[in-house]
Amino acid sequence: MTRRSILTSAIVASLALAVGLVAWQRTRPEPVSGAAATPVARIPANATLLETPHYRIHSTATATQTQQVAQAVESLHAAYMGLFAAHVQPTSRRMTLVLFADREEFQRNNQSRPWAEAYYLRPACYAYYGGGKENPHHWMLHETVHQLNTEVAGWRLPAWANEGVAGYLGASWLEDGVLTPGRSDPDTYPIWWLSRMKLTGSLHADVDAVRFIPLRELLEGRGPGIDRHVNLYYLHYWGLTHFLFHYENGRYASAYKRLLARGASTPDFERLIGQIGEIEEAWYAYMLDAIATMQKYEAENGIER
Repeated sequence: MTRRSILTSAIVASLALAVGLVAWQRTRPEPVSGAAATPVARIPANATLLETPHYRIHSTATATQTQQVAQAVESLHAAYMGLFAAHVQPTSRRMTLVLFADREEFQRNNQSRPWAEAYYLRPACYAYYGGGKENPHHWMLHETVHQLNTEVAGWRLPAWANEGVAGYLGASWLEDGVLTPGRSDPDTYPIWWLSRMKLTGSLHADVDAVRFIPLRELLEGRGPGIDRHVNLYYLHYWGLTHFLFHYENGRYASAYKRLLARGASTPDFERLIGQIGEIEEAWYAYMLDAIATMQKYEAENGIER
């Protein structure tokens, strides 16, 4: 059995996951005070332009790499519009992406936090081509979801929902040019950090040890400082959205889409999804299962972290 076949079989029913050592966040610099100005993308002087039906991609990567990213983001666009068809109006307007050839070039031009691997600063997404990885474009996929949330759906979402949807779709399996929402790719962030959560099975003990962020705190942005726990947050963002889309064969999926369209407030969460305590317990158990799946995958494939 090939490695690709092994990964595919591990993902089909629920989650297929792995561990890595990088992180990013869609954190934007504060806007300059004063009169409002039309935002302008920061495009490298040596960038080439590739236009697709929905994107203008300014790239310093190779033509082949840029084409690969173009195919990926167009597939993501189709998946996004299909997933939220009842809540988002289609548009033919092209959005702007800036693709750097590698991480070093990206970091020299980084306008976000020093540890960022990609970011969305309206009107453009900025990312790099991750050479040497099986999924070299998931940074751009993640940021493209933020762009779709903002510029196409017109949503203003709290971090847990905005990052959750971006993590969910950005980490989804892409094969033969088709992205499958929710079928997780083990070579993407934050999936590769999952087994590092080390949940014990005791929700209260894990909350006390800052291994698990209580649901209400996550919804209201009142948890531990994200700069110290960035990977923990992104696992929670991804995990909660995956739970809401797939728990008990999509029990909450329709309600979650309505929640997003309404702005994802905590009162609406309780009204559309359920009581915080009950949902928290089910979500915690869901994350335990995800970690167990990850650990089994690592053991079967001789992966040591």
